[in-house]
Amino acid sequence: MTLARNTSGRWSSGGDLIAYVSTRRNGQDTDLWVMNPADPKTDHLLTQLSGGGWEPQDWSPDDKKILLMEGISINETYLWLMDTATGEKTELTPRKTEEQVAYASARFSKDGKGVYVATDKVSEFQRLAYMDLATKKMKIVTPDLSWDVDEFEQSWDGKWIAFLSNEDGLSKLHLLEAATGKERPVPKLPVGLMGGLIWHRNNRDLGFALLTGSAPGDCYSLDVAAGKVERWTMSETAVNLSGLHDAELIRWKTFDGRSISGFLYRPPTKFMGRRPVLIEIHGGPEGQARPGFLDSENYYQNELGIVVIQPNVRGSTGYGKAFTKLDNGFLREGTYKDINALLDWIATQPDLDASRVAVTGGSYGGHMTLAVSTFYSDRIRCSIDIVGPSNLVTLLENTEAYRRDLRRVEYGDERDPKIREFLERIAPMNNIEKIKKPMFVVAGKNDPRVPVSESDQIVAGLKKQGTPVWYLMAKDEGHGFQKKANRDFQFYATVQFLQEYLLK
Repeated sequence: MTLARNTSGRWSSGGDLIAYVSTRRNGQDTDLWVMNPADPKTDHLLTQLSGGGWEPQDWSPDDKKILLMEGISINETYLWLMDTATGEKTELTPRKTEEQVAYASARFSKDGKGVYVATDKVSEFQRLAYMDLATKKMKIVTPDLSWDVDEFEQSWDGKWIAFLSNEDGLSKLHLLEAATGKERPVPKLPVGLMGGLIWHRNNRDLGFALLTGSAPGDCYSLDVAAGKVERWTMSETAVNLSGLHDAELIRWKTFDGRSISGFLYRPPTKFMGRRPVLIEIHGGPEGQARPGFLDSENYYQNELGIVVIQPNVRGSTGYGKAFTKLDNGFLREGTYKDINALLDWIATQPDLDASRVAVTGGSYGGHMTLAVSTFYSDRIRCSIDIVGPSNLVTLLENTEAYRRDLRRVEYGDERDPKIREFLERIAPMNNIEKIKKPMFVVAGKNDPRVPVSESDQIVAGLKKQGTPVWYLMAKDEGHGFQKKANRDFQFYATVQFLQEYLLK
């Protein structure tokens, strides 16, 4: 039996069909499929596509067209229009331009005559734009916005557009009149992360979710006519919330003079003296640490007195497309140096203990963990690598075929002798003798993204040279643990590892 990856389902406007992409044809290309879930026999291939970065975005109001996104990299995407009867596709965005452009979250206007989309066209940031389908002309709806548009939603009558901007990692809600582009003020909301925008059919009430560093997510609504905010839920948690602090935005200067930022979570005031630090690096690399509720990780603060810092090193999203490209190819080592500069910053803080620092991360954050453990071993106590690549060359050679070209844009093409030599030279696996501090490695045997061999080889090398290493490999997991029993075991083991090597 051939295994396939099936993702990105989008419901039709009529609510009876779903469009999704699947690699079932050849294991590499993400073709577009359509089916009625109530009748599995209706499942059929609408059109064959080339490449692994395709995603359906939306159905037209009459369900005769589907908006498709073709992803080449985080910085380069294209929009297509697909005929649902014939499978014929038409490109909406120009292919050959001097500027590399990315599009995201494309949606048909309610009248079907145009498309709303977030794009960094002629900008560092993803602004909201409108494309007239008859002329293909695009108009920027939010020309003065200097932050990324995260999410947007039109009211059912098409008169209002609500959208969220990502401002230094925090969410800000905006409300626009679609016809004029004029922004209407919204009431002050708690500082945190927002998402899940949804309009009531009365075109007046806007629902959304909001979470903060000191409270889990809850549902709210905004009456846009009256300007009234109402909280609908009061989430429960087993964690005592009384001692939790919201995340603090911090900044530090790195090796080339750039300002790098991140979020710091402090333990309750009952913990006195200089506190140990856990640096937690996000995956991606095209991702961003944003201030939210830490869930079980609140235990590190509440019970262990650890300060958690989540940095946004170069290559992170949210700070402009030039910043996102700063770690591509031969620039990879700059991200490692950003963490070294963070270690310098920690040493200047009177309440942080620079002699007790641990580093962790998952996926690309796991690779960063391995790199920091390799090149700055003398500056940390221990590390926790979760499904991280130990050599970007072997990762590119062994990751699933549908991901390979997308990753080559980011890391470089390992088939090029020069980039191969560079990646081999900086690979933690090839510098393993420099890893002197204890490491906990976590992996899933069935991981299609970062094969378990990436963890196997680093663990074997550490054991051979006598560096203390713990290895947790789940036979029934893939790219990160999903099953509760496994997640619980991983958490308890992590706490024990931190108690043994960071806190003692």
